[in-house]
Amino acid sequence: MSTLAAERAATSIARLAQEHHDLATFWQEASAVIAPVVPNYQGPCWYTLDPVSLLVTSHFNPYMPELPADAFVAEYYEDDVNKLADVARSAGGLSTLHEATGGDPSSSPRWRANMLHGGDQELIAALRTHGGQAWGALGVYREPGRPMFNDVERRFIRTAAPHLAEGARRALLIGEATEPDAPDAPGLVVFSTGWEVDSVTPGVERWLVDLPDGDWSAGRLPSAVLAVAGRARRAAERPDAPSEIAVSRVLGRSGTWVVLHGVSLVAGGSRRVAVIVEPAHPARIVPLLMTAYGLTQREQDVTLLVLNGHSTTEIADALVVSPHTIQEHLKNIFEKTGVRSRRDLVGKVFFAHYEPRVRDNERRAAQNRPLRGGPVDSRATTPTPS
Repeated sequence: MSTLAAERAATSIARLAQEHHDLATFWQEASAVIAPVVPNYQGPCWYTLDPVSLLVTSHFNPYMPELPADAFVAEYYEDDVNKLADVARSAGGLSTLHEATGGDPSSSPRWRANMLHGGDQELIAALRTHGGQAWGALGVYREPGRPMFNDVERRFIRTAAPHLAEGARRALLIGEATEPDAPDAPGLVVFSTGWEVDSVTPGVERWLVDLPDGDWSAGRLPSAVLAVAGRARRAAERPDAPSEIAVSRVLGRSGTWVVLHGVSLVAGGSRRVAVIVEPAHPARIVPLLMTAYGLTQREQDVTLLVLNGHSTTEIADALVVSPHTIQEHLKNIFEKTGVRSRRDLVGKVFFAHYEPRVRDNERRAAQNRPLRGGPVDSRATTPTPS
């Protein structure tokens, strides 16, 4: 594939990320653009990640609607290379299994598992926004005997990755706003091309009435909402504009910080603008770590860095304490969570709070429902023994 064709495909991905798609449709459309540029076996595997923990929240591949459970066991418990979180936090954000094994993939349990499904080569790419947050990962495979991934293909994936990340982030936000099922679910305000309110999701009023200088009962929107919508439209009208979401953080009348996300919605040749409104609450895994295991704030800080794959020394540097102090925190965390090692901690958090989200998203994809992000409270999804 020529460099020019790869550049055109990257431009198509950038446009696609600005359109109004649910996540599964976005992945399917992106797969069709990628296929001629990066020939692959049975389509890409798409993942969304929690940008705070880097743990998987969904997997999508029509050839494999349900990811085998042993794949997650290998991802979070086995010693191996090319793991999603490792690539997501790496400087380059892209890795192939052949390179990661020094040209001998047969030494990797991951390669042996891939071969059982017909895939020899594996390329993993982090889907990070222009701001650096990892919202997903892409896995591309080739069967035995096929050419190695070349520089043009890698460059294309790296160029497309930020747009794919923004498209995923946008689809998750809109999906959660259109299917609110929690008190803090985001709300959505959609504007027509004439700047009239075209539609709103149920419950958005609770956020709008808290914003300064607006009067929802009189139909007057807060200036912050209009400003974010205007920024999103101006950015979308520039031919060279990135697909990033316009974001603003506003202090509400109640003293609660509210985050506004402005996105353009392109559908059927027309362009509308939507503003997603949500409370600026901390990462959803943080309250779960507190309520499920009783971790202190500092123990939660340490746990999040462990989930991200940081070493004891790296955690100590990040928190400006000694490695000995971190070891003491880890000892307390292990006791409270009932595990014996960092790896067991990661596995327990994933299977308790993230694997249920992945399985729910697999069912949602099959039912053409919006996919969701973030962990779930396992106590709310696990029946109480009688």
